[in-house]
Amino acid sequence: MSKAFIFPGQGSQAVGMGKALADNFAPARAVFEEVDAALSQKLSQLMFEGPEAELTLTANAQPALMAVSLAAIRVLEAECGLDLARDAAFVAGHSLGEYSALAAAGALTVSDTAKLLRIRGDAMQKAVPVGEGAMAALLGAELDQAREIASEAAAAQSAVCQVANDNGGGQVVISGARTAVEKAMDIAKEKGIKRAVLLPVSAPFHCALMQPAADAMARALAGAAISAPCVPVVANVTAAPARDPETIRKLLVEQVTGAVRWRECMAYIAGQGVVQFVECGSGKVLAGLLKRIAPGTTAISVGGPGDLDAYRAF
Repeated sequence: MSKAFIFPGQGSQAVGMGKALADNFAPARAVFEEVDAALSQKLSQLMFEGPEAELTLTANAQPALMAVSLAAIRVLEAECGLDLARDAAFVAGHSLGEYSALAAAGALTVSDTAKLLRIRGDAMQKAVPVGEGAMAALLGAELDQAREIASEAAAAQSAVCQVANDNGGGQVVISGARTAVEKAMDIAKEKGIKRAVLLPVSAPFHCALMQPAADAMARALAGAAISAPCVPVVANVTAAPARDPETIRKLLVEQVTGAVRWRECMAYIAGQGVVQFVECGSGKVLAGLLKRIAPGTTAISVGGPGDLDAYRAF
């Protein structure tokens, strides 16, 4: 029970993700077929072949990343004897990855998760007209500094600017109206923050401007069947474990406008004595962040057939 399984969010997508899993393992193919059927779209073809611009669209990237994560879990179950209820102390996911974590732990079906993420992606994209919102990473900033900078910029521009992600290791992301985010970048430089980088995203996620998307998710989640997960899910907005289906439903709505408290989520899990983390899905972003958040832990990433031996030896 000393392992936690973690699931990546938007930004980890890449053309070709999941293809080697599908080529080599029937359980992975079954996940991709289930997602394609749920969305009435050959999403797997888009994942495997691109084009990248289409895969990067929020409405495609969110269910696609979940599909790869669940394919990795199913392959670990079939090939490495993984039993999440037995082998995991916690699961957690970064933003949309929380849905992947819930699906892996049996709280949501893969099909329902794909449909919910399509609604979430569409709603987040439509909440703010393109070009009016922005997100920026403040590198070398601590959480309190970033909050102060965002608050100062919001007041100066009379517009929304909030902390969206506390990723740990001195990486805090702010989100809001473009004018306010750009102002915050200027303030950050004045305050000696190492770097402020505008992120290539299509909408200002995890801030108050996403309220229309939160309303859409409240409606979608009201009708969703949510079971108690077999493993506690450490939620983005509370950085605490959740198992009650109604609590999970509420937290998923709050997550749309709330900050992703990733640093605190990982610190909480490590504080419970967990030393091994398995990142399931595309990329190695979360494993990289973990080194800076919880130095005493080890992490591996499982996204293709070549990663299974590392998992077996872990």
